[in-house]
Amino acid sequence: MKKTILILTLLIFFSSGYMPVLANKVRIKDITHIDGIRENQLVGYGIVVGLPGTGDNSRSTQITNVSLLKNLGTVIDTPNDIKKGNTAAVIITAMAPAFARNGDRIDITVSSLADCSSLEGGVLVQTHLLAPNGEVVAVAQGPISVGGTSVSAEGSSARTSIVTSGRIPNGAIIERDITSDIGDELGLKLVLHKSDFTMASRVADVISQSIAPAKAIDGSAISVAIPAKYNEDRIKFLSILENITLNPSDSVAKIVINERTGTIVIGNNVKLMPAAVAHGNLSVTVKTENEVSQPNEMATVGTTTAVSNSEIEITEAEGKFVEVPANANLSELVRALNSIGVTPFDLISILQALKAAGSLQATLEII
Repeated sequence: MKKTILILTLLIFFSSGYMPVLANKVRIKDITHIDGIRENQLVGYGIVVGLPGTGDNSRSTQITNVSLLKNLGTVIDTPNDIKKGNTAAVIITAMAPAFARNGDRIDITVSSLADCSSLEGGVLVQTHLLAPNGEVVAVAQGPISVGGTSVSAEGSSARTSIVTSGRIPNGAIIERDITSDIGDELGLKLVLHKSDFTMASRVADVISQSIAPAKAIDGSAISVAIPAKYNEDRIKFLSILENITLNPSDSVAKIVINERTGTIVIGNNVKLMPAAVAHGNLSVTVKTENEVSQPNEMATVGTTTAVSNSEIEITEAEGKFVEVPANANLSELVRALNSIGVTPFDLISILQALKAAGSLQATLEII
């Protein structure tokens, strides 16, 4: 019940006049990015060594171990010469930022590939990280931090976190510069993080009024012409551009529901057509009592028998009926639902029913 009151109170707070104050203005850098300027995904396959018997026992890992030793100038007769469980095959993933330079360091994530039970205490051997085109962009190596521990003994086990995946802070070194063009000779293009025609138009207008001619191309892209005085200093132009502020546009009316956790987030501008909501609970309880039936002391025949007696009880809570006026806003909707004492899970069902009835003027998104 406390969770319900908290959720409904927050919804009323955001819908009762405080939203404009909180929204205020946003910077262009917080809602857009420059077309073509992005991070780059890197991936690699490697071996973790130094594990205390928690590594994997796969055949592919043993073959990789042999190849690794041969590359280091050591020859062994058979993979069985390497103790199983002390190494593990892993996949390394990382994100290389735009404009990364040779020698920069980035964080990496290391995840077991086979039946390894823990990477705790392991060290990643030098591994190439590849871009999607197969080009080597970085080299990774170092001790792994799993942020927890896993212990087992005599058939019992306990762990404090997932230990088959870990991170190496600054574990990879960029081996080549990552360059990107900032626009072209005609200018550059801004892309909204979330497509919205109104916002695209507002961004174009405020840029045109502040620093340079701009035009909305569609619901997500805005072309910006770079003034002649900034042609040789585009970074300064971008610094000014991305710090321009504007009022955010009205967002699409949307309600986001997470049925697994009972979380409901109701956006602004949610409206209702005339509707009435009834709420009540029906509880059915079935109780079974097991008894033993046996013959009395004077009986000459009969056997002891187990008997089950079932009792069914139906309890119906008092229902409530609330009418919501036409064009009710978010605050009125929340107050109406709060007045009938709904729980988050009840509210999910009510919202879905209102949408099906055509009363709820908003998009329902279930995650």
